[in-house]
Amino acid sequence: MHSERLKKESIPHAEKPICPKGDGEADRIGSIETERLRLVPMEMKYLFSTHSYSADPENSRYMMHLPNASLEETRQFIQEAEEEWRKIQPEFYEYAILMDEHIGGISFGRVEGDPSTVEFGWVLKKEYWGRGICAEAARGLIQQVQEKLGIRHFIAHCDAENLASRRVMEKIGMRKTDEYGGRHNRQSPEERRECLYEMRI
Repeated sequence: MHSERLKKESIPHAEKPICPKGDGEADRIGSIETERLRLVPMEMKYLFSTHSYSADPENSRYMMHLPNASLEETRQFIQEAEEEWRKIQPEFYEYAILMDEHIGGISFGRVEGDPSTVEFGWVLKKEYWGRGICAEAARGLIQQVQEKLGIRHFIAHCDAENLASRRVMEKIGMRKTDEYGGRHNRQSPEERRECLYEMRI
């Protein structure tokens, strides 16, 4: 997932409906619509569009787990996301961001040991940067999670030099609460500094 601190190992893929109807948490949270966007459960039909941004070094310059090295790595990521959506209570939720096309991803998951807190993160095709899309998607996600799951504490991490993500976090009402070292991005051999942002509703 694109949340910086929440990443699981790949698990086997099974052919089942995404987000089946029922009484589970995934069914309650569902898709999200905002003024310009639709956030829908990530699935395999978005493989190539996901790979177009997740394998792009410029798109993922400050990311811990990107860029993906191959189409197969992207495929495994989507398989994992699909399997999570099929669970009664997923450990994380991965959405495709749709506008006039599939343009990015946004995700959230509960923080281990603190089910009342969720972490979220995003990635967006560079052609759509600077248009307020990540902030709009994040606001829609926060509202849905608050209303459907009762979550009121949201956190996000980013590289300290990722000024664009920091501006998005501040724009949606988050505040920087910590900064520390020990971060390692996939494209960078040196240790980096990381910022923690939080918001309580």
